[in-house]
Amino acid sequence: MPEKARATIFPFSTFRSEMSRQVSGRLRRSTLVLLRWLAIGGQTAALLFVGFGMGYDYPVLPCFLMIALSLVVNLGVTFALPLDRRVEDPEAIGQLGFDLVQLAALLWLTGGMNNPFALLFLAPVVTGATTLSRPVLSLLGLLAAGLSLAMVYNFQPLPWSEEGFELPFVFRLGSWFALIVGMIFTSMYAWRSARESRRMSEALRATEAVLAHEQKLSALGGMAAAAAHELGTPLATIRLTAKEMSRDAKPGTHLAEDIDLLLSQTERCRDILKQLSERGDEGDLFHDNLSFDVLLEEACEPYDGIKAGVTIDIDMNNDDIPIVQRRAELMYALRNLIENAVSFASSNVVLTGNWSDSEISLSIYDDGPGFDAAVRDRLGEPYVTSRPEKKRAGGLGLGLFISKTLLERTGAKVKFNNRQNGGAEVSMIWPKEAILGSPA
Repeated sequence: MPEKARATIFPFSTFRSEMSRQVSGRLRRSTLVLLRWLAIGGQTAALLFVGFGMGYDYPVLPCFLMIALSLVVNLGVTFALPLDRRVEDPEAIGQLGFDLVQLAALLWLTGGMNNPFALLFLAPVVTGATTLSRPVLSLLGLLAAGLSLAMVYNFQPLPWSEEGFELPFVFRLGSWFALIVGMIFTSMYAWRSARESRRMSEALRATEAVLAHEQKLSALGGMAAAAAHELGTPLATIRLTAKEMSRDAKPGTHLAEDIDLLLSQTERCRDILKQLSERGDEGDLFHDNLSFDVLLEEACEPYDGIKAGVTIDIDMNNDDIPIVQRRAELMYALRNLIENAVSFASSNVVLTGNWSDSEISLSIYDDGPGFDAAVRDRLGEPYVTSRPEKKRAGGLGLGLFISKTLLERTGAKVKFNNRQNGGAEVSMIWPKEAILGSPA
């Protein structure tokens, strides 16, 4: 791909490395401490109510010793470690694993799987499912399953009102099985929901990074135009002074030669400043508004000379070609879609533009293999790509998502389709007032 085309592509490697650093350590230490305080309060209230409110006899001292142990751990974490940090996987396993063991000890003292509060085995596992990696979640799930299964067989009896009453083994085993099924279902649901939320957040961050990148490039163009405008006046003064000096200098002298050189260099500076002022991306009224056909030509410019030719199909005989706004997000999205079409096309990419009194539409066609039918309905979602694995070149599958998101910010409705005679089509429709500019 030519250097000009590569320059329009956002460097995703930086964003990908940033995401990789955020894969683990999503659970805050303060969250674990807060949940443990809630558990301590709930366990204490339940034991006091059962012992003093209902009059049941149970091993009070060992139960409150287990709660005191949890209290000591929480105070130690609170005062020894910064609570505003995110915990890594080993610490998360340690803290949540302790919560499971402490809960298992309390349940063993109070009936094991006969105790209705055995349902609380779900809490640490589901907490891990929303924030931690699959290996950590698997370890916590296995620990919870093992502890609860042990209490199916071995536990201190509940203080039933009728002495000798005991629930059947089949019931305890069924309760354990129900707990495991509920743990698996709720954990997988929480993990998938949290994963989709994280992926969407990461994709939106990538979109924001792309937009900021394009806006910086646009701002550089504006600075170039401003510099050209400001330097024009002193350059004109230098040129005028040099001309006056040339009239007084004797022809053929060294001074006359130096003055001629000075004049030639001022002319060169004028040409350079003229090119800067005509870059087309500076922030003034003239360059921020351009006709629709010029916008498409500018979007296609980086892809001239690539294997597939890019053709613009627009009614140039129509005197009513709309004037549209040049916006960083619009230019990036169009160039990204054109680059995608060029990379798949066999020989040709066509941009077809139309407009009416209320709408402006654009379609990008290519004569390649078209979008993969397996993912066509999901195109435009984050981390979905129609590229074969060998052609992804380390991509994140965010290109179409970013382009679609940026185009929707400009007011467009975007659709991805396959053409009947082969090839892919991306169509965009804007309400005319959404991107309409002001004539210069």
